[in-house]
Amino acid sequence: MKILKLFFIFFLIFYFNYLKADNEDMKIKITKNLRCLICQGQSVYDSDSEFANSLKILVDEKLKEGFSEQQIYSFFKDKYGEWILYDPELNKNTYILWLLPILIFLIGGVIIFKSFIIKKN
Repeated sequence: MKILKLFFIFFLIFYFNYLKADNEDMKIKITKNLRCLICQGQSVYDSDSEFANSLKILVDEKLKEGFSEQQIYSFFKDKYGEWILYDPELNKNTYILWLLPILIFLIGGVIIFKSFIIKKN
């Protein structure tokens, strides 16, 4: 009976540590994808401003309340606008943002291809 109790206690300890580590990983992932509105070019994770620290606390509270990653992103997007996200969604306002790298890659490929054809002739 003591072995069963001991096993149960160890199971609970490991389970709750796993949940805490999972929440901590999720918090890091979310704060790395949120832009600090005070700092230039830094994520909330990298910044130590008061704003970033308050967002870290807010993300932690939302995770404890059971919010999913997408719900937290939606919350911040509604509150601060889509600019707060480093990885914005694909919609009519962000088509250029998503398609521009592809267009640059294709145009560069055409230029390189044409330069090789001209050199061969």
